[in-house]
Amino acid sequence: MRLSRDVSRQLAVERGLEFIYQTACEPDNFEAYGFDYLSCFHGIASTSKDKALRDMALRMGRERARCWRRVNPVVPPDADADTIAYLVHGNATADRLGVPSQRLKKQLQRISGDFTVLDYFRFDVEHEPPPKDVPEECECGTYCRRGDKVCSKCTMPLSMMSRYEVWLDALIRSYFAERCGFRLGASFVEVIKWLPIMRPYPSHKDQENSDFDWAIYAITHVVYTLNDYSVYRLSKSWLPQEYAFLRRNLKQAIVMEDPETMGEFLDSLRSFGLSERHPLIRTGMNYLLSTQNPDGSWGDTEAEGIYERYHPTWTAIDGLREYAWQGVGLSFPKLEPLLISWAKESLLHPSL
Repeated sequence: MRLSRDVSRQLAVERGLEFIYQTACEPDNFEAYGFDYLSCFHGIASTSKDKALRDMALRMGRERARCWRRVNPVVPPDADADTIAYLVHGNATADRLGVPSQRLKKQLQRISGDFTVLDYFRFDVEHEPPPKDVPEECECGTYCRRGDKVCSKCTMPLSMMSRYEVWLDALIRSYFAERCGFRLGASFVEVIKWLPIMRPYPSHKDQENSDFDWAIYAITHVVYTLNDYSVYRLSKSWLPQEYAFLRRNLKQAIVMEDPETMGEFLDSLRSFGLSERHPLIRTGMNYLLSTQNPDGSWGDTEAEGIYERYHPTWTAIDGLREYAWQGVGLSFPKLEPLLISWAKESLLHPSL
């Protein structure tokens, strides 16, 4: 007998969450991405409509948070800015999962100010928009200075990060820091203020424009950081260009055979009020239900890095699950006048 669509969807979500938990229990995986795994479990536990799913994610999250606390009792003496940012993120999420540590929080508050805005974001957030000359990590594992075109260690040519990728990292880092009372060189307002500069967004029709993929993730993370990671719905009038971009390009994720991107399209569009009966949402959900792997994951089963296994599974779950929205609102309510002003400006001058 064929399972109903709702039952198939529930089973797919639960199988995906079990896959994520299994990978999170591998010590090497958890050492590298523990803070991100905790965010996954907390997000599902705190914003899902289905109580059984909330309980499942909370149970997994608390067990992993206790492990994270054992592995990260204090700030390492050789911690760099990236390590501090990851610890701030992990500490805040472990707190929210009910496993607090005042000791680590106080250490982070004392040490986080030792690094500059350039250390945390790789550009001067307050005075310049996200730049195009920040090198990607070299294949040898070296992070080179801004503007470098060859690696200072192995002399191999360097690729540059998309300016949308640079902005995406800054959005995530500043949001999580500010939501738990930290300032990592700049505030979230100082990062989000570059929103008008990042418009208009690139089109997938321009095959020479490598910014398109990163623009998708930058836009979805504008949504996440403004709606408190799926706590609130957003008004379309606040982000008209972003909403239009997501609606226009959702089906492109199918063309790209990319369930990770599809998941982010779906939860972002639903935060703007699109119902599960909307043809776009149904198309996206059907795509995800048809592309789940036998082991419960989504994405490339041959991918070498664990991030390429668990993260597409997380976003697919978020694309499929139901949310317990807490009305229309913003993670930072003081931003509403700015969003309205920027929206009006973008409608008056769409090419800017």
